[in-house]
Amino acid sequence: MTYIIAQPCVDIKDKSCIEECPVDCIYEGNRMLYIQPDECVDCGACEPVCPVEAIYYEDDVPSQWKDFSKVNTEFFVELGSPGGAAKVGLTNSDHPNVVSLPPKE
Repeated sequence: MTYIIAQPCVDIKDKSCIEECPVDCIYEGNRMLYIQPDECVDCGACEPVCPVEAIYYEDDVPSQWKDFSKVNTEFFVELGSPGGAAKVGLTNSDHPNVVSLPPKE
């Protein structure tokens, strides 16, 4: 199991979660952040610091954002498990579902 970042993060990217993550498993896309499921140790440190309440334990993702479990996993199909977001930096990409969302104003 892992934590999931859902739609409230899109176009916000506060990055408080990145600062709290002890294993550096939160990667930055153009419009949102993503948790690498193989690198996440399920510590939950990221969840309480998210100012927009976008982070949920995999089993607790609200029904309107259930597809973000797939979004977080599929984001890493090409990227794989690089072993740390800091060395990767901004990926200049997003999952197609995120790309298709209208921008937040």
